[in-house]
Amino acid sequence: MSRVKTFAPVIFVLLWSTGFIGAKYILPYAEPFVFLTIRYFFATLILVLIAKALKEPLRISKAAIKQSMIVSVFLHVIYIGGVFYAVFIDIPAGITAVIVSLQPILVSVLAIPLLGEKISYRQVFGLLLGFIGILFLLSPKLLEGDLSTGFSTFGIICCVIALLGTTTGYLLQKKGGADIPFLAGTAVQFATSTVIFAAASVIFEPLKVNITLEFVLALSWIVLALSIGSIFLLFYLLRNDSASSVSSLYYLVPPLAAVQAYFFFDERIKGIGLIGMALAALGTLIVTRNSKTAAH
Repeated sequence: MSRVKTFAPVIFVLLWSTGFIGAKYILPYAEPFVFLTIRYFFATLILVLIAKALKEPLRISKAAIKQSMIVSVFLHVIYIGGVFYAVFIDIPAGITAVIVSLQPILVSVLAIPLLGEKISYRQVFGLLLGFIGILFLLSPKLLEGDLSTGFSTFGIICCVIALLGTTTGYLLQKKGGADIPFLAGTAVQFATSTVIFAAASVIFEPLKVNITLEFVLALSWIVLALSIGSIFLLFYLLRNDSASSVSSLYYLVPPLAAVQAYFFFDERIKGIGLIGMALAALGTLIVTRNSKTAAH
Protein backbone atom coordinates (compact mmCIF):
# COMPACT_ATOMS: atom_id res chain seq x y z
CA MET A 1 0.00 0.00 0.00
CA SER A 2 2.89 2.39 0.75
CA ARG A 3 4.21 1.86 -2.78
CA VAL A 4 0.80 2.73 -4.20
CA LYS A 5 0.78 5.99 -2.22
CA THR A 6 4.33 6.71 -3.41
CA PHE A 7 3.79 6.18 -7.13
CA ALA A 8 0.13 7.18 -7.49
CA PRO A 9 0.84 10.95 -7.64
CA VAL A 10 3.52 10.44 -10.31
CA ILE A 11 1.27 8.21 -12.44
CA PHE A 12 -1.58 10.68 -11.96
CA VAL A 13 0.47 13.60 -13.27
CA LEU A 14 1.80 11.58 -16.21
CA LEU A 15 -1.74 10.64 -17.22
CA TRP A 16 -3.14 14.11 -16.52
CA SER A 17 -0.57 15.80 -18.75
CA THR A 18 -1.74 13.77 -21.75
CA GLY A 19 -5.20 15.30 -21.48
CA PHE A 20 -4.07 18.57 -23.05
CA ILE A 21 -2.61 16.72 -26.03
CA GLY A 22 -5.68 14.52 -26.25
CA ALA A 23 -7.88 17.62 -26.43
CA LYS A 24 -5.91 19.03 -29.36
CA TYR A 25 -5.70 15.66 -31.11
CA ILE A 26 -9.41 14.85 -30.92
CA LEU A 27 -10.90 18.20 -31.89
CA PRO A 28 -10.39 17.92 -35.68
CA TYR A 29 -12.85 15.03 -35.55
CA ALA A 30 -15.53 16.54 -33.28
CA GLU A 31 -16.27 19.87 -31.63
CA PRO A 32 -15.59 20.03 -27.89
CA PHE A 33 -19.03 19.66 -26.31
CA VAL A 34 -20.26 16.84 -28.53
CA PHE A 35 -16.99 14.99 -27.96
CA LEU A 36 -17.21 15.48 -24.20
CA THR A 37 -20.78 14.16 -24.30
CA ILE A 38 -19.50 10.96 -25.93
CA ARG A 39 -16.54 10.78 -23.54
CA TYR A 40 -18.59 11.05 -20.37
CA PHE A 41 -21.34 8.76 -21.66
CA PHE A 42 -18.86 5.92 -22.17
CA ALA A 43 -17.07 6.72 -18.89
CA THR A 44 -20.40 6.50 -17.05
CA LEU A 45 -21.21 3.21 -18.76
CA ILE A 46 -17.82 1.73 -17.83
CA LEU A 47 -18.20 2.76 -14.18
CA VAL A 48 -21.65 1.17 -14.00
CA LEU A 49 -20.30 -2.05 -15.53
CA ILE A 50 -17.39 -2.08 -13.07
CA ALA A 51 -19.80 -1.57 -10.17
CA LYS A 52 -22.00 -4.42 -11.42
CA ALA A 53 -18.99 -6.72 -11.84
CA LEU A 54 -17.77 -5.92 -8.31
CA LYS A 55 -21.34 -6.09 -6.96
CA GLU A 56 -20.99 -2.55 -5.63
CA PRO A 57 -24.27 -0.77 -4.88
CA LEU A 58 -25.01 2.23 -7.07
CA ARG A 59 -27.67 3.74 -4.85
CA ILE A 60 -26.51 6.62 -2.67
CA SER A 61 -28.28 9.19 -0.52
CA LYS A 62 -29.86 12.35 -1.93
CA ALA A 63 -27.21 14.42 -0.14
CA ALA A 64 -24.45 12.37 -1.77
CA ILE A 65 -26.09 12.75 -5.19
CA LYS A 66 -26.32 16.51 -4.71
CA GLN A 67 -22.68 16.75 -3.60
CA SER A 68 -21.53 14.64 -6.56
CA MET A 69 -23.52 16.75 -9.01
CA ILE A 70 -22.03 19.97 -7.66
CA VAL A 71 -18.49 18.57 -7.88
CA SER A 72 -19.25 17.45 -11.43
CA VAL A 73 -20.19 20.97 -12.51
CA PHE A 74 -16.85 22.39 -11.34
CA LEU A 75 -14.38 19.51 -11.73
CA HIS A 76 -15.64 18.16 -15.05
CA VAL A 77 -17.94 20.60 -16.84
CA ILE A 78 -16.20 23.91 -16.07
CA TYR A 79 -12.63 22.57 -15.88
CA ILE A 80 -12.57 19.98 -18.66
CA GLY A 81 -15.01 21.96 -20.80
CA GLY A 82 -12.90 25.10 -20.40
CA VAL A 83 -9.68 23.30 -21.34
CA PHE A 84 -11.18 21.67 -24.43
CA TYR A 85 -12.78 24.90 -25.60
CA ALA A 86 -9.55 26.88 -25.09
CA VAL A 87 -7.61 24.34 -27.15
CA PHE A 88 -10.43 24.32 -29.72
CA ILE A 89 -9.96 28.06 -30.33
CA ASP A 90 -6.21 27.58 -30.76
CA ILE A 91 -4.70 28.28 -27.35
CA PRO A 92 -1.50 26.13 -27.39
CA ALA A 93 -1.77 22.99 -25.26
CA GLY A 94 1.40 23.89 -23.31
CA ILE A 95 0.10 27.33 -22.35
CA THR A 96 -3.32 25.95 -21.42
CA ALA A 97 -1.56 23.45 -19.16
CA VAL A 98 0.48 26.19 -17.43
CA ILE A 99 -2.56 28.33 -16.64
CA VAL A 100 -4.76 25.58 -15.22
CA SER A 101 -1.82 24.00 -13.40
CA LEU A 102 -1.65 27.05 -11.15
CA GLN A 103 -4.37 25.25 -9.21
CA PRO A 104 -2.08 24.36 -6.25
CA ILE A 105 -1.21 28.03 -5.80
CA LEU A 106 -4.87 29.04 -5.90
CA VAL A 107 -5.73 26.27 -3.43
CA SER A 108 -3.03 27.58 -1.08
CA VAL A 109 -4.47 31.10 -1.28
CA LEU A 110 -8.06 29.95 -0.74
CA ALA A 111 -7.00 27.77 2.19
CA ILE A 112 -6.35 30.98 4.17
CA PRO A 113 -10.00 32.13 4.46
CA LEU A 114 -11.62 28.70 4.00
CA LEU A 115 -9.42 26.57 6.25
CA GLY A 116 -7.87 29.20 8.50
CA GLU A 117 -4.34 28.49 7.29
CA LYS A 118 -1.62 31.14 7.42
CA ILE A 119 0.57 32.18 4.49
CA SER A 120 4.31 32.61 4.96
CA TYR A 121 6.69 35.08 3.35
CA ARG A 122 8.13 32.19 1.37
CA GLN A 123 4.69 31.39 -0.02
CA VAL A 124 4.14 35.04 -0.93
CA PHE A 125 7.44 34.95 -2.82
CA GLY A 126 6.35 31.78 -4.62
CA LEU A 127 3.02 33.34 -5.57
CA LEU A 128 4.73 36.42 -7.01
CA LEU A 129 7.23 34.27 -8.89
CA GLY A 130 4.46 32.19 -10.41
CA PHE A 131 2.53 35.31 -11.41
CA ILE A 132 5.60 36.83 -13.11
CA GLY A 133 6.18 33.54 -14.91
CA ILE A 134 2.64 33.58 -16.29
CA LEU A 135 3.11 37.18 -17.49
CA PHE A 136 6.28 36.20 -19.36
CA LEU A 137 4.59 33.15 -20.86
CA LEU A 138 1.49 34.99 -22.06
CA SER A 139 3.24 38.22 -23.08
CA PRO A 140 6.58 37.22 -24.65
CA LYS A 141 7.31 40.87 -25.59
CA LEU A 142 6.62 42.15 -22.07
CA LEU A 143 10.19 43.45 -21.61
CA GLU A 144 9.75 45.51 -24.79
CA GLY A 145 6.65 47.17 -23.35
CA ASP A 146 4.24 45.12 -25.46
CA LEU A 147 1.51 43.76 -23.19
CA SER A 148 -0.39 41.89 -25.91
CA THR A 149 -0.68 38.14 -25.42
CA GLY A 150 -0.72 37.06 -29.05
CA PHE A 151 -3.52 34.64 -28.16
CA SER A 152 -7.28 34.81 -28.17
CA THR A 153 -8.47 36.84 -25.17
CA PHE A 154 -11.55 34.66 -24.95
CA GLY A 155 -9.33 31.58 -25.01
CA ILE A 156 -7.30 32.88 -22.07
CA ILE A 157 -10.57 33.62 -20.24
CA CYS A 158 -11.63 30.00 -20.87
CA CYS A 159 -8.36 28.82 -19.31
CA VAL A 160 -8.88 31.02 -16.25
CA ILE A 161 -12.46 29.78 -15.86
CA ALA A 162 -11.14 26.21 -16.14
CA LEU A 163 -8.57 27.02 -13.42
CA LEU A 164 -11.32 28.29 -11.12
CA GLY A 165 -13.39 25.20 -11.91
CA THR A 166 -10.68 22.67 -11.06
CA THR A 167 -9.75 24.57 -7.89
CA THR A 168 -13.34 24.69 -6.64
CA GLY A 169 -14.02 21.08 -7.62
CA TYR A 170 -10.82 19.92 -5.91
CA LEU A 171 -11.74 21.67 -2.66
CA LEU A 172 -15.34 20.40 -2.76
CA GLN A 173 -14.23 16.82 -3.42
CA LYS A 174 -11.65 17.05 -0.65
CA LYS A 175 -14.18 18.48 1.80
CA GLY A 176 -17.27 16.41 1.11
CA GLY A 177 -16.39 13.55 -1.24
CA ALA A 178 -14.50 11.22 1.09
CA ASP A 179 -17.61 9.58 2.55
CA ILE A 180 -19.37 9.04 -0.77
CA PRO A 181 -19.01 5.54 -2.30
CA PHE A 182 -16.43 5.98 -5.03
CA LEU A 183 -18.03 4.15 -7.97
CA ALA A 184 -21.54 5.41 -7.33
CA GLY A 185 -20.44 8.99 -6.62
CA THR A 186 -18.19 9.18 -9.67
CA ALA A 187 -20.89 7.61 -11.87
CA VAL A 188 -23.26 10.40 -10.77
CA GLN A 189 -20.56 12.97 -11.59
CA PHE A 190 -20.00 11.53 -15.05
CA ALA A 191 -23.72 11.14 -15.78
CA THR A 192 -24.31 14.76 -14.75
CA SER A 193 -21.48 15.88 -17.05
CA THR A 194 -22.95 13.84 -19.92
CA VAL A 195 -26.32 15.59 -19.61
CA ILE A 196 -24.83 19.10 -19.35
CA PHE A 197 -22.43 18.62 -22.26
CA ALA A 198 -25.22 17.09 -24.35
CA ALA A 199 -27.37 20.16 -23.76
CA ALA A 200 -24.44 22.46 -24.60
CA SER A 201 -23.66 20.55 -27.80
CA VAL A 202 -27.30 20.75 -28.96
CA ILE A 203 -27.41 24.49 -28.30
CA PHE A 204 -23.98 25.55 -29.58
CA GLU A 205 -22.68 22.92 -32.01
CA PRO A 206 -23.68 21.19 -35.29
CA LEU A 207 -23.50 17.68 -33.73
CA LYS A 208 -21.14 16.31 -36.38
CA VAL A 209 -18.56 13.62 -35.57
CA ASN A 210 -16.01 12.26 -38.03
CA ILE A 211 -15.53 8.70 -36.82
CA THR A 212 -12.10 7.41 -37.87
CA LEU A 213 -9.58 4.98 -36.40
CA GLU A 214 -7.68 7.94 -34.97
CA PHE A 215 -10.86 9.25 -33.33
CA VAL A 216 -11.66 5.86 -31.78
CA LEU A 217 -8.11 5.40 -30.45
CA ALA A 218 -7.99 8.92 -29.00
CA LEU A 219 -11.45 8.51 -27.46
CA SER A 220 -10.41 5.18 -25.92
CA TRP A 221 -7.31 6.72 -24.35
CA ILE A 222 -9.15 9.75 -23.00
CA VAL A 223 -11.97 7.64 -21.52
CA LEU A 224 -9.82 4.86 -20.04
CA ALA A 225 -6.64 6.71 -19.05
CA LEU A 226 -8.12 10.08 -18.09
CA SER A 227 -11.80 9.74 -17.18
CA ILE A 228 -11.27 6.40 -15.44
CA GLY A 229 -7.57 6.02 -14.58
CA SER A 230 -6.61 9.55 -13.54
CA ILE A 231 -9.88 10.23 -11.70
CA PHE A 232 -9.48 6.94 -9.79
CA LEU A 233 -6.00 8.08 -8.76
CA LEU A 234 -7.07 11.62 -7.87
CA PHE A 235 -9.91 10.51 -5.63
CA TYR A 236 -7.71 7.80 -4.10
CA LEU A 237 -5.14 10.43 -3.18
CA LEU A 238 -7.75 12.78 -1.74
CA ARG A 239 -9.26 9.98 0.34
CA ASN A 240 -5.87 8.96 1.71
CA ASP A 241 -4.67 12.44 2.68
CA SER A 242 -2.09 12.46 -0.10
CA ALA A 243 -3.46 15.55 -1.83
CA SER A 244 -0.31 17.47 -0.93
CA SER A 245 1.69 15.00 -3.00
CA VAL A 246 -0.51 15.72 -6.00
CA SER A 247 -0.08 19.46 -5.51
CA SER A 248 3.68 19.25 -5.14
CA LEU A 249 3.90 17.33 -8.44
CA TYR A 250 1.45 19.52 -10.35
CA TYR A 251 4.29 21.72 -11.54
CA LEU A 252 5.41 18.83 -13.77
CA VAL A 253 2.22 18.98 -15.86
CA PRO A 254 3.10 22.06 -17.99
CA PRO A 255 6.58 20.92 -19.09
CA LEU A 256 5.29 17.42 -19.79
CA ALA A 257 2.41 18.82 -21.84
CA ALA A 258 4.76 21.23 -23.65
CA VAL A 259 7.16 18.40 -24.58
CA GLN A 260 4.27 16.29 -25.88
CA ALA A 261 2.86 19.26 -27.82
CA TYR A 262 6.25 19.82 -29.44
CA PHE A 263 6.56 16.23 -30.66
CA PHE A 264 2.92 15.76 -31.68
CA PHE A 265 2.02 19.20 -33.04
CA ASP A 266 5.33 21.07 -33.36
CA GLU A 267 4.09 23.66 -30.84
CA ARG A 268 6.99 25.90 -29.87
CA ILE A 269 7.30 28.29 -26.94
CA LYS A 270 9.76 31.18 -27.30
CA GLY A 271 12.78 31.56 -25.04
CA ILE A 272 11.20 34.04 -22.66
CA GLY A 273 8.10 31.84 -22.59
CA LEU A 274 10.22 28.90 -21.46
CA ILE A 275 11.69 31.11 -18.74
CA GLY A 276 8.13 32.06 -17.77
CA MET A 277 7.14 28.39 -17.63
CA ALA A 278 10.14 27.63 -15.40
CA LEU A 279 9.30 30.56 -13.08
CA ALA A 280 5.66 29.46 -12.84
CA ALA A 281 6.78 25.91 -12.04
CA LEU A 282 9.29 27.11 -9.44
CA GLY A 283 6.72 29.42 -7.84
CA THR A 284 4.20 26.59 -7.63
CA LEU A 285 6.81 24.27 -6.14
CA ILE A 286 7.81 26.85 -3.50
CA VAL A 287 4.21 27.43 -2.44
CA THR A 288 3.16 23.78 -2.32
CA ARG A 289 6.34 22.50 -0.68
CA ASN A 290 6.01 25.10 2.01
CA SER A 291 2.39 24.07 2.51
CA LYS A 292 3.36 20.41 2.73
CA THR A 293 6.10 21.12 5.27
CA ALA A 294 3.75 23.25 7.35
CA ALA A 295 1.13 20.51 7.28
CA HIS A 296 3.52 18.12 8.97
